[in-house]
Amino acid sequence: MTSLQTNPTGHASNLRTPEGTPRQANGLGYSFPRSRLKQAMSDPPKTPLLLVACGSFSPITYLHLRMFEMAADYAKYNTDFEVIGGYLSPVSDAYRKAGLASAEHRLAMARIATEQSSTWLDVDPWEAIQKDYQPTAIVLDHFDHEINVVQRGISIGHGERKPVKIVLLAGADLIQTMSTPGVWSQEDLDHILGRYGVFIVERTGTDIDDALAALTQWRHNIWVIQQLIQNDVSSTKIRLFLKREMSVRYLVPAPVISYIEAHGLYDDDGASSSIHEKDKESKGNLVAESSKSG
Repeated sequence: MTSLQTNPTGHASNLRTPEGTPRQANGLGYSFPRSRLKQAMSDPPKTPLLLVACGSFSPITYLHLRMFEMAADYAKYNTDFEVIGGYLSPVSDAYRKAGLASAEHRLAMARIATEQSSTWLDVDPWEAIQKDYQPTAIVLDHFDHEINVVQRGISIGHGERKPVKIVLLAGADLIQTMSTPGVWSQEDLDHILGRYGVFIVERTGTDIDDALAALTQWRHNIWVIQQLIQNDVSSTKIRLFLKREMSVRYLVPAPVISYIEAHGLYDDDGASSSIHEKDKESKGNLVAESSKSG
């Protein structure tokens, strides 16, 4: 499941530059990917919605992709939102999490996965190419700037445009961290949950009700999505499978597996991971997954 980045210092983030725009990418050549965004709303009376998933994606799994489909179905049948796009935003190398492949590799895998399996999901490299760690609140500010300031929202016809609601898409473990005192700054919580909002996908073993009880002031901006078919795949488990030379077929997109093997990722000795066409027998129980599994 996708993991979210809290501010490591625990202090409130400086969410905007003095000019009022998000921090820009380091280096030249960045441009916001817009080719898969809807250009006009199908049902103008609805509220346009953009889904953003922040995380490590090391590597990306089918559950990362399924989260977007579940969120789109939920929005369609349970809300007055119209989904106009979805983005994965991989964290930069500055996050320094165990098991984190380089941003170059994680971006490549995410792009391979979305390009070959989806017609509406995209990957934004802005966060990944930053030299410094970017808290989730700033990343959402970046999307808000690109969509609602630069692009001026979305067309609703007759020359009119409407602002797009940006929401964070994440697993239920995010809500647990947000409801735990001291993990997130109050300013970041208010910025993320108050200004934007979050779509939360249920996760096995997470008590959402207890977590939500501590976040009542933002409950109107939190939407909980039930997993009708339970899926507990995580990047942590995938990395463990690869290190043990176990099959990850049908857990990770096949082109991503080919990329992992070609570049020797997630193998302790640096050699190419052995990923065979034939499934191997289980080699023992998995270790407990950490709360940040993306």
